[in-house]
Amino acid sequence: MKYTIEEIRQMQEGQTFDCKSILIEPKHLATIIVAMANADGGMIAVGISDKTRRIEGVDQDKEHLNEILRVPLDFCVPSVSVTPEYIPCTDAEGRDNRVLLMHIPASPRLHANQADEVFWRVGDKSRKLTFDERLQLMYDKGERYYEDSTAYDATLDDIDMDAVKAYMKRIGYGKSAMEYLQENKGFVIYKDNVPQVSAACILLFGEHPQTYFPRARVRFIKYFGTEEKVGREMNVIKDVTFDGRILEQIQKTVEYLETQVKEHSYLGEDGIFKTDREYPKFVIQEMVVNSVCHRDYSIKGTEIQIKMFDDRLVFETPGKLPGIVRTDNIRHTHFSRNPKIAEYLKAYDYVKEFGEGVDRMCRELSALGVREPQYNLVAFIMKATVCAKVLDEGQEKEHETVCSDQMGHNKGITRAQQGHNKILSLIAENPQISISALAKQCEVSEKAMRITLERLKAGSVIKRVGPSFGGHWEILLSTSEEPK
Repeated sequence: MKYTIEEIRQMQEGQTFDCKSILIEPKHLATIIVAMANADGGMIAVGISDKTRRIEGVDQDKEHLNEILRVPLDFCVPSVSVTPEYIPCTDAEGRDNRVLLMHIPASPRLHANQADEVFWRVGDKSRKLTFDERLQLMYDKGERYYEDSTAYDATLDDIDMDAVKAYMKRIGYGKSAMEYLQENKGFVIYKDNVPQVSAACILLFGEHPQTYFPRARVRFIKYFGTEEKVGREMNVIKDVTFDGRILEQIQKTVEYLETQVKEHSYLGEDGIFKTDREYPKFVIQEMVVNSVCHRDYSIKGTEIQIKMFDDRLVFETPGKLPGIVRTDNIRHTHFSRNPKIAEYLKAYDYVKEFGEGVDRMCRELSALGVREPQYNLVAFIMKATVCAKVLDEGQEKEHETVCSDQMGHNKGITRAQQGHNKILSLIAENPQISISALAKQCEVSEKAMRITLERLKAGSVIKRVGPSFGGHWEILLSTSEEPK
């Protein structure tokens, strides 16, 4: 993608961008290059002050410029394959000059500086790794580049050139589609004059990606209630699969999920209609993007599964957390298992800035009084759970946040306790009372009542005896005895 000098000046320093003066010391520059190569790659603009954004240029100091260009070879171990690019500019002194852009790829190898120190890019900083982190990163890099492996039996005819051209237009690439595939990202390489098409190429630009990766798709399953039941009690009410290229999967999945999210519109105290949602739009999109972008595509036995319950969404993604990303640092640490796919999605604005998505999700959920996403590795599947903000249509303020694994500690617990007491009182008066009757007398929707009853059953406060029609309720505990 071609940048103008003004676009570069306006860029915010972060995970994949930094700017430095031409006077930067080679060993300091090596630290940034190593950190970016070990993480998600990036770009360094040399000739622009990082403190004042003053345009200095690089042509006035040819000797130091040559030292800068030698840094990836002489100060990085092993050397980093950096691509230089020059952007014409007028410097602060009014002279015709140039700024050097150093394009640093995400590397499949572990890189260190001359002092054998390994660094990792975290936001706009380069953090030195501990020995254990360094060892873990070395292991993880071995599995990172499945996207670069050859999609066996795939040929150039399997590539949708219109999809390639659409992406080229997006990034401002001016050559032909075939030149782009051959000259960038290793999408197409030649072995004994035979074209080899990469997995990333098929997943991003393939005519029919599922021909080569049948389970590279997203499956949405919606359940009635808060539990996943099987057999005669199976409670699946929707089961939809989304396939196609990665961009199509994301677009179709997000669009469909939006139709399943419950909303509550009401007239606020200021006389303006307001809408509350179970899940913020950004959270829905970010969780889908993360699942598709960071899944381990070498695991071919299952697809991404998104499971919607009355009180939560569960995203089940093949593969563990990548790199040195852990549940305790996931808000501020980033590592792309599939950096080419991540870069592609960034061009389509699905990845705003590497590393910001999880932190923003946590902030948006916290603003609603909902806990941050919970991550749990089960075998080779990473499960991420997002709790819903349960909407009580009988109230305009203070909605109770409920999640089946989060009982008893949320805001609104006093109001919830009062609601539970009323439900138990109604059941005590009439054990055969229907859910619709309970909802009507408590002035809430039937769906909200079903969620509350499921919670009381899960907490062993009540139980249902017999079928839905003809059965009755039994009270096991008073609400003052509910387990905390």
